[in-house]
Amino acid sequence: MISYSGLIAKLQKRNMTRSDLVSALGISSHTVAKIGRGERISDPELKKIADYLGCPPDALWEEAPASGKPDSRMLLIKNAVLYDPARRGKKDVLIAFDRILAVEDSVSPVGYDTEVIDASGMILVPGLIDQHVHVIGGGGEEGLRSRVPEIAFSDIVKAGVTTLVGVLGTDGVTRDVETLLAKTKALNEEGVTARCLTSAYNYPPVTLTGSVMRDIVFLSEVLGCKLAVSDHRACHPTRDEIIRLVSEIRMAGLIGGKPGVLHIHVGIDPAGIEPLMDIVRTTDIPVFHFRPTHMTRHIEQAVPFNKMGGYADFTAHDSLAPVLYGYRDRLDPSLVTISSDSNGSIPKWDAAHEHVIGMGVGKMTSLLKTLRQLVTEGFALEQALPFFTENVAKGLLMYPRKGAVRPGSDADLLLLREDLTEDTLVAKGQILMRDGRVTKFGYYEDPV
Repeated sequence: MISYSGLIAKLQKRNMTRSDLVSALGISSHTVAKIGRGERISDPELKKIADYLGCPPDALWEEAPASGKPDSRMLLIKNAVLYDPARRGKKDVLIAFDRILAVEDSVSPVGYDTEVIDASGMILVPGLIDQHVHVIGGGGEEGLRSRVPEIAFSDIVKAGVTTLVGVLGTDGVTRDVETLLAKTKALNEEGVTARCLTSAYNYPPVTLTGSVMRDIVFLSEVLGCKLAVSDHRACHPTRDEIIRLVSEIRMAGLIGGKPGVLHIHVGIDPAGIEPLMDIVRTTDIPVFHFRPTHMTRHIEQAVPFNKMGGYADFTAHDSLAPVLYGYRDRLDPSLVTISSDSNGSIPKWDAAHEHVIGMGVGKMTSLLKTLRQLVTEGFALEQALPFFTENVAKGLLMYPRKGAVRPGSDADLLLLREDLTEDTLVAKGQILMRDGRVTKFGYYEDPV
């Protein structure tokens, strides 16, 4: 493994990225991609780049640690206004490997290899957590040609997301848990934190090991199970079937040390989540394990569900900010989360819900857009941020490793400009975006 930290530093001084080498020097996009993956490039290509930058080739690269851990260089972010997500004022944050070491009013560089980012005038927040992502693509309601492509690593980076949960959707036939798990593992290798859920809309559930419990207990990435209710595309499980399923998920979570969540797609049927609330009212199953999403459709039910202690997940959308602001005094803000439904299909149905008359696709960038809209609508930034960070982390039993900027937390950080647009993203201690430009791409992505 090769570290091109010297090259990246010299390019940044010229306000350039790796992809600029294509137009400046005629370097192939394949070579640029190899640099992004930390693979060795040919000596003539390295010399060509070194001559252009006015330095010896040895100044551009070094062997990465054999352990495979992140670059040993420390990272210091100075002079940022920190939201954790509560406002904590101007702070310096020191990172080593993939953890935060210190958060202080002032921190001095430690050692010769500390990289310093002057974040004056910027806002530092925890990396966003997206718990509803169709990482291998969703869709299929308009034939096989409507299967949505899988998510690209750079799309995750552009969205400011450092942790995500992959899910299946309507299609549990041409998409399967095996492929979902493989993509989840790949995203972890590429540089973010990825987890996933077993099954899809289906009942009985589709699994990898043969049972929901075994998937959750034995597959480290699997946090729970997916299901759909109140939707004409769902399998319409009975009350007893839902009780048996969530009881199995709860036991699997206890055995496997997982949150054990039943992540529930809720369609537009007027019943909404009433069957779930009835189970909570009439059994001893903790409400913690029920995670309904797309709750804008049933926001009146989200209010009593919050009062029961249940998390209500809303899908990021242009119309969400005014809705949440209108319900700000009725919803429990500590139990509200927002996810993107990224790379899932968004079919538009005719009045009878029989035929698809249009199709859209969820975008992960809707998270930051919705954050900005919430602030414009009237939420203070420290009120809106937990919906994308702290609340999600607590619901997935990841807090304060995730969703916080504290000593010991994972080094997953997002620097925002004053207008709340993205500037720099750090995940697992590695810079994935700098000055609004992606610096780390997926294995097969062309950075040009």
